[in-house]
Amino acid sequence: MKLSVIIVNYNVKHFLEQCLQSVHKAIKNIDAEVFVVDNNSVDQSVELVKDKFPFVKLIINKENTGFSVANNQAIRVSKGEYVLLLNPDTIVEEDTFEKCISFMDSKPNAGAIGVKMVDGKGKFLPESKRSLPTPTVAFYKIFGLSSLFPNSKRFGAYHLSYLPEDEVNEADILAGAYMFMRKKALDKVGLLDETFFMYGEDIDLSYRIIQGGYKNYYFPETRIIHYKGESTKKGSLNYVFLFYKAMIIFAKKHFSGSNALVFTLLINLAIYLRAFLSLTRRLINKIALPLFDYGLILIGMIYLTNYWEINHRYVEGGTYPDVYWQVLMPSYVFVWLGIYKLCGVYDTPFKLPKLVRGTLYGLISLIAVYGLLPEAYRFSRALILLGSIGAGLSILASRSIFKLLKLKSFKWGEQFHKRFLIIGSSEECMRVHELLKKTEIKSSFIGFIHQGDSDKPHKRYVGEISQLDEAINLYSIDELIFCSKTLSAQEIISHMSVIDRHNLDFKIAPEESMYVIGSNSINTQGELYAFEVNGINKPENIRNKRVFDIISSLVMLILFPILAIISKSVLGLLKNILLVLLGFKSWVSYHKSDKNDLLPKIKEGVLNPLSHLSSKHSQLTLFNLNMLYAKEYQLQNDLDIVLKNLNRLG
Repeated sequence: MKLSVIIVNYNVKHFLEQCLQSVHKAIKNIDAEVFVVDNNSVDQSVELVKDKFPFVKLIINKENTGFSVANNQAIRVSKGEYVLLLNPDTIVEEDTFEKCISFMDSKPNAGAIGVKMVDGKGKFLPESKRSLPTPTVAFYKIFGLSSLFPNSKRFGAYHLSYLPEDEVNEADILAGAYMFMRKKALDKVGLLDETFFMYGEDIDLSYRIIQGGYKNYYFPETRIIHYKGESTKKGSLNYVFLFYKAMIIFAKKHFSGSNALVFTLLINLAIYLRAFLSLTRRLINKIALPLFDYGLILIGMIYLTNYWEINHRYVEGGTYPDVYWQVLMPSYVFVWLGIYKLCGVYDTPFKLPKLVRGTLYGLISLIAVYGLLPEAYRFSRALILLGSIGAGLSILASRSIFKLLKLKSFKWGEQFHKRFLIIGSSEECMRVHELLKKTEIKSSFIGFIHQGDSDKPHKRYVGEISQLDEAINLYSIDELIFCSKTLSAQEIISHMSVIDRHNLDFKIAPEESMYVIGSNSINTQGELYAFEVNGINKPENIRNKRVFDIISSLVMLILFPILAIISKSVLGLLKNILLVLLGFKSWVSYHKSDKNDLLPKIKEGVLNPLSHLSSKHSQLTLFNLNMLYAKEYQLQNDLDIVLKNLNRLG
C-alpha cells in the first residue's frame, strides 16, 4: 500500500465531512487507506463517518487522548509506504497526494514534506515552513523582530520568511496540519512523543526526523486550505500557555543544559509578556466603549440633576445631598450600562431594538430597587425616568455619529446584510440559495455565477466564472460561496488566492450537505451557515436568560410578601431569589439526567421543564426533553415554567 492518511477528530463534524470529501477525491488513483481517530466527540462525528464514508477505518476513543496518542494509534496499524498526518479542518487538492508521492519517490533522503497552506481567505500561512526554534530564533520571534524584518535571514528564521513561498526548500520544522512522512523514517526515529498533549509534537517529530539522517522539505507545488491556522484561537491565553508549555518540554528534551535553561527562561518571560499584553488588550477592547458611554451619560445626568434641582425639587433653595451625587447617581449609570451589556447593546453590529429593550429593562430595574431603598435615599423617581430616557438617547446619538463617520467597528445591523455570489452549476447554486434562506444569515443580494454555456440562465444569474472579478466589483459583493460538487478544490483555492480583497469572505458548500462552511482568517474558528436552531447557548439567548433572571428576581423581591404566602418554603424562596439575582443559579434549567453533560452548559436551575409534572420519566425521556429545551429555547418557555410553579420557587 502506498499511502495511509490519518485524521484525528474532536468535535468538528462539519469540517471533517468536508475534509473527507476532498481526501476521497485525492486518493482516487492511489492505493491508500484512510483512518479517522475520534477522541470522544459528542457532535455525532462518528455517526457521520459510518454513514457517509464507509471506506474510512474508524478508531473510536472513549476519552480525549490528545493529538499524539491518537495519531500513534493509527500509525501502529497503518500499512502505507507513506503516512500523512492531516487535520480535519483542511481541504486538499485533487492531485495533492499524487504530487507528494512523486516528490518523495524522487527524493530518497526526504523523511517528510509539508505543503503550501492557505487560510480561509486564501492567504498564505507562514507556518507552512519553519526553522528549528533555537533560543536565538525564538527570541527574534517572541519580541517581534521576525515581523519587522521578514526578509532577513537572521531575523526571519522562525518562519523562513526570507525564502520564496513558491519554491521548494529544505525546512527544519513542518506543520502537523499536513505532515507527509516516509514510514521507514518513522520506524527509525519513533512515533509522536506522547508527552505532548497538544502543540509541539510536530516540532519534536520534525527535528527527530532530521536527527535520523533524513531531510524535511517545504513543497509548494500543491496547496491545501487550513481553516483554523496554527490553532483554534491563537490570541487566547489558553493557547499561549499550552503552546509555550510544549516549547519548554521540547527545549528540555533536545537542548543542552545551558541552552535549555536560557530557552526555558525566555519562554517563561514570553508567557508572562504575552499574557499581560493579551489581558491588557482585552481589557481595553472591553471597557473603552462602556467607559465612553459612562462619561457621556454621567455628564447628562449632572446637567439633568442641576436642572431638576433648580426648577422643580429645590425651587426655594437647597441641593441634593452628597450621597446622591457621590453614590446614587454613579450607581444609576452603572446599572444602566450593566443592563445594556446584558441586552447586547455592545454587540457588533449595533441594533436599535436591543437599545430600546435595555433602556426599558434599566428603568424597570431601577424603579424596583428604588422602591426597596430607605425613605432617606428616595430622592426622585422623575430623575430615574428622565435619566433612563436620556441614557438611551445618549447612546443612540453617539452610535448615529459613529455611523455617519463610517466607523467599521460600529456598523448598524442593517449594514451587515451581506451580498453573496454563489459559484457553481445552476442546480447547485439554487440548492445553496435555498439553504441560505433557511439560516439566520441576512442577505441584501444573492447572485449566481455559472460555469459554462450549458447552464440555463436563472433570474439570479449575473455572469460566467470568467466574469467573476467584474461581478464582485459591480455588485459590491461581501462573500463568495463555492459549490464543491461542480468546482474542484484546486479551482476553489486558485480563485481564493487570486482575488485580493481584504473585506471579501469565502465559504464552501460541500456536496449534498445541508450547511456552508468557511473561516475568515487564521485567528478565527470556522464559520458555519446551517439551518436556524435557536440554541440555548447562543450569545443572545444567554443574555436574554440572564436578563430574565435579574428582572424576575427583582419583581419577586417586590412581591415577596405575596409569594411568601403561597410558597412551600419562605426561607428557600428568599435564598433562591438571591442566588439567581447574584448569578449562581437560573430560575429554569435542565431536569437532572445522566446525559446532561452532552448538552450546552448552563447554570443549575431552581425549576426545570418538568417541575409541574409529578409522574416519573425514564432517563432517555428526560434527556430528550432537556435537549428539546436547549435546542428550541424561547424566553417565553422560562416565563411559563415560572408562572406554573410559583408555589415551588422555594
